[in-house]
Amino acid sequence: MTRSHRFRPRYRGMAWSAIGVAGAVAIAGLALGAAATPFIISSVGASFGLLYLGSPTWRVVVITDDVGIEVKTRKKTIFRLAWTDVKRVVASESTHTAFVDGGTAETSLLVPGDGAPAPYAIEDAAALVDTILARVTPDKIERVESLDRAPKSDRPA
Repeated sequence: MTRSHRFRPRYRGMAWSAIGVAGAVAIAGLALGAAATPFIISSVGASFGLLYLGSPTWRVVVITDDVGIEVKTRKKTIFRLAWTDVKRVVASESTHTAFVDGGTAETSLLVPGDGAPAPYAIEDAAALVDTILARVTPDKIERVESLDRAPKSDRPA
């Protein structure tokens, strides 16, 4: 069965706050007559928020099927890894986080959450972790309470 899980912005609230504060500063600057400096500064803050929310990263999708796991965008495959080619998985079922080691940084995936922070979240991470644990052979799986508490030799690089 094929399932897909999109990357999502983890700090949406912060981005929207930056945009809102920037808008308020711009309005206040215009109202007080000192238009140039507050407007320029607030434009930069709003731009950062909009760039974060519009990042191409949010178009990345993780697809799982009977054969393996694939990370791709609409235009290209970033990597595809057969379940049999997975070197190891460090996973926490309680926090729904996992690190899938494909042997290189380019073919590895972090499913972030509590104890495994990243600037992105993945939709339905719990189902993705469950699929990974069901498809990878048990001898390649290291189960831990939390990824950040895994022994250093087991931690993702």
